Amino acid sequence: MSENHQQTGLQAGLRRRHMTMLAIGGAVGAGLFVGSGNVIRTAGPAAILSYAAAGLLVLFVLRALGEMVVARPVAGSLAEYARMALGPAAGFTIGWLYWYLYVILVGAEAVAGAAILASWIDLPQWSLAAALLLVMTAVNLVSVRSFGEFEFWFASVKVVAILVFALLGVLYLLGLWPDAPGGLGNLTGHGGLAPNGVASVFTAIVAVMFAFGGTEIVTIAAAESDEPGPAVARATNNVLYRVGLFYVLSIFLVVAILPWNDAHVLESPFVGALDTMGVPAAATIMQAIILTAVLSVLNSAIYVSSRMLYVLTRDGDAPAGLVKLNRNGVPVRAILLGTVAAWGAVVASYVSPDEVFRFLMNSIGVILAFVYLAIMLSQLRLRARLRREDPASLTYRMWAFPYLSWLTVAALLAVLVSMALMPAQRSQLLASLVSLAVVAALYPLRRRFGARPPVREVETVPARRS
Repeated sequence: MSENHQQTGLQAGLRRRHMTMLAIGGAVGAGLFVGSGNVIRTAGPAAILSYAAAGLLVLFVLRALGEMVVARPVAGSLAEYARMALGPAAGFTIGWLYWYLYVILVGAEAVAGAAILASWIDLPQWSLAAALLLVMTAVNLVSVRSFGEFEFWFASVKVVAILVFALLGVLYLLGLWPDAPGGLGNLTGHGGLAPNGVASVFTAIVAVMFAFGGTEIVTIAAAESDEPGPAVARATNNVLYRVGLFYVLSIFLVVAILPWNDAHVLESPFVGALDTMGVPAAATIMQAIILTAVLSVLNSAIYVSSRMLYVLTRDGDAPAGLVKLNRNGVPVRAILLGTVAAWGAVVASYVSPDEVFRFLMNSIGVILAFVYLAIMLSQLRLRARLRREDPASLTYRMWAFPYLSWLTVAALLAVLVSMALMPAQRSQLLASLVSLAVVAALYPLRRRFGARPPVREVETVPARRS
């Protein structure tokens, strides 16, 4: 067991294949299969460019985060790096915001999964949501290996589905599919590549950027892998082709097969494309794939929320009792607290879907942008410190430092400003700012009334050379 695992108590239960598929699964959620319809309707075929640009921005963020993880592998990396670089208030705020984000996601994904199951199983949706929560909570309570195995197979289904779709789509466009006209006429045949204007491409980037949320999960899981530094380096290196294959190629095929203004686009662009190709039972097949994607996010969200709460506990920012681990090294109380809190979102979705639940979903809409900004600012500070104190640890570096780091910060700020100027996005920005303000306001209370954080160095291990 490595020094990092001895210090944190977490077990090295995740293998290389788990980390690989966790990184892939984190990049592909139900948003690709369903949410991409709104993006295509906004930008037209130029949605391809929106996904490519947003993916590049997230790639830069992940590269910066990967640099810190390889140099200083540490459990709860997002909050810990903010604490190390920007101070304890930043660590507290980012940690709790990130926990809140994933707790609400747990509830939202349980509701989404129940809605799909309800079309197959004649039971109340709340009972189906409860069943999904119980099953995925049990998976996470067993061991981190159990979580990794479920995520491996969930991600595998998503990957196979996209690869099959890509193969069928290419055959269709080449005219090798039965009754396929072939060609790329739909890219320009309905008002041009950007029928709603170039500005719509940038408008769509705002919505697309958050579709890539989850790529950073692999850095959280690194603390429970055998090779934390190399695992993150490999995963980050592979982000570019994952974004290219799973998002950009998929969206390219959709808009090339299906006219961007087709009625099916808003319902489910992938189902519409499969129907156009004449694939039998396309809707049922896609529902099963979307359910798998939902369960994958649900599984990961329970895991991430519990690990972030565990880290907050170690730093004295959460009740000490939540740090307790079972014999398999699983933070049971942190998992259960996150699941119980997620029930609030589930109840709100049935009691007050138009007010409370909508506010909860809006309140997490921009939190990832805040987290990404914290990652970039932390990297800028820590890179300078490491160059002075331990330059040998910088074996995996952010490109074109510091220019690309500052450019990424500027781009993230531009996204937030753009949201303030868009009526459709403004409610998400305002609700998320409320979340940020509430969490930041709690830190002075934590300092005044909370327990003193343990006097310790941030737990790190020397980066292994790959």
